[in-house]
Amino acid sequence: MRMMLVGSGAVGECIVKMLKERDEAREWFEFCLLCDISLERAEEVQRNLNDARFYAEYLDATKKEEIKKLIKEYNIDFVMDASSPFCANYIFDAAFESGVDYSNMGTWSVPKENPAYGLGIENSYDEVMTAYNFDRDDAWRNQGNTALICLGIDPGVVNVFAKYLCKYEFDEVEELHVRDGGNLEVAGEEDDIVFGFNVWTVLDGVMNPNVEYDKDRGGFLVEKPFAGQEVFCMPEVGDNTFVKVEHEETVTMPRYLSQYGLKRCTFKISLDEKLIQALKVLDHLHLNTTKKVKVGDVEVVPRDVIAACAPAPKNIKDEMSGEMVVGVLAIGKKDGKTKKIMMYQSYSNEEAMKRFSMQAVVAQTGFGAALAIELYAKGIYRKPGVFSLEAFEPEPYLALMNETGFTYAFREYE
Repeated sequence: MRMMLVGSGAVGECIVKMLKERDEAREWFEFCLLCDISLERAEEVQRNLNDARFYAEYLDATKKEEIKKLIKEYNIDFVMDASSPFCANYIFDAAFESGVDYSNMGTWSVPKENPAYGLGIENSYDEVMTAYNFDRDDAWRNQGNTALICLGIDPGVVNVFAKYLCKYEFDEVEELHVRDGGNLEVAGEEDDIVFGFNVWTVLDGVMNPNVEYDKDRGGFLVEKPFAGQEVFCMPEVGDNTFVKVEHEETVTMPRYLSQYGLKRCTFKISLDEKLIQALKVLDHLHLNTTKKVKVGDVEVVPRDVIAACAPAPKNIKDEMSGEMVVGVLAIGKKDGKTKKIMMYQSYSNEEAMKRFSMQAVVAQTGFGAALAIELYAKGIYRKPGVFSLEAFEPEPYLALMNETGFTYAFREYE
């Protein structure tokens, strides 16, 4: 595999660190071109890796022809998009037009300026998450290339968990609820606001309308940001306060898992109360917009300003303590009785720092993507078309999780 990594941020670096660790013998990971809008950052990752397989280049990922040029110049056969969400479609198209395989960590969505909310996802979005990719499934199949979308921890690992639960733990699965929680804390001033992940991704997920799937109510339901707040007891860390956010699982799980009886699917994340309040203020001030506004003689995108000013996730390391707990709560029937069980993965910041010198949110996301890429490179998760991970058998992925020490567990609920 000759890979191009588009986006050499914290998660991108974690992905290639793990791929390097997994294939020191260079049996399936031959070369990697590290690309970033900051050449300095790409070169920093290259130095950190200290391996001749890695080379750094400047790349503006919104310039499709520049992506294609580098693919051709370096004889790339697989593109991994670890860039900001607004770059996703340019990279996806560049890979297709170059005749190479592709993967990403999430998809691009565009809410309407005045979302309708309620039933019907198309009434609230000009571009629905995953639609740009899945609408081109036939073209990728006909061309014979693979596109793996939504790799990471969630989406990614949780999609594998959902498929496993449907296959082995139930006679019929009625509900799947992804929960992203934990008890991570960052040392510092009491009022500090911390983004543990790509700032653009956080803003997209939390401040866009959120989507849930409910077959009995007609399909996809769209609500305003911060809806569905609840307290739920997560394994190992206890009560977390959750809110709904926009996430691809609510679209991909019904696509692939309805055959098991799925009627409802939600995604909720536990956010620090200070961050929630800060995001609400930004929303009320319309600073969440992606449209340019004129300030004096220049035009700026307010979200770009927030992203530029917020602390980068790569700079939040051992200041953080605690653990991430991410899983899927499945509800259904087994032997005629109602069953409620969560399959989850827990990862401490201490372990993340020890293994990757990165904080837990970044590491958990990075290893989730790296395992899927390894299975792709070995020909196991590879077939023509556009797929998320529910389309594949879960056993090879779970075996790699155990082999690499990223173990998972189960908890049953009353």
